[in-house]
Amino acid sequence: MNEASELKSLLIEGRLTLAAAESLTCGRVQARIGEISGASHFFLGGITAYTLEQKVKLLGVDRAEAERSQCVSAAVAEQMAFGACRLFGADLAVATTGYAEPSPQDGVAEPFAWWAVAHWGADGASVIARRSGRMECAGASRVDVQIRVAEVVLQELVTYLKSLPV
Repeated sequence: MNEASELKSLLIEGRLTLAAAESLTCGRVQARIGEISGASHFFLGGITAYTLEQKVKLLGVDRAEAERSQCVSAAVAEQMAFGACRLFGADLAVATTGYAEPSPQDGVAEPFAWWAVAHWGADGASVIARRSGRMECAGASRVDVQIRVAEVVLQELVTYLKSLPV
């Protein structure tokens, strides 16, 4: 079973809905999900929030944390994911943030990203689980970074879903 089929199967069997919040990947995660036949049965939607202001306003990211980290940290990725859960009323969400290329003015020599998977309680107020990780992308082009990070966050979502009790 390929990853897309597996993701679809796990979400539908678990009666779970999914949303996405993207920065670094700029819609690539949503596009990958949208390529899955029957995605409308579990995918509620996504948002690309590229700036600090939009992350704060639309996803509820903590301004102080975002300013401290230039919007690139595990905490920001997790807050983006939970913000997408709230915004779309989804059970689960994935999020990405990072640097798709070096940014000398920010002290970033090589591209890297943070991804997150969030699982929100049915009551709309409780955290069931959160996972996040950092991904190094030394030497990769901007587009390759975006593609790799989109793939990894969806692989991590599948891994998380497989860990849930049936």
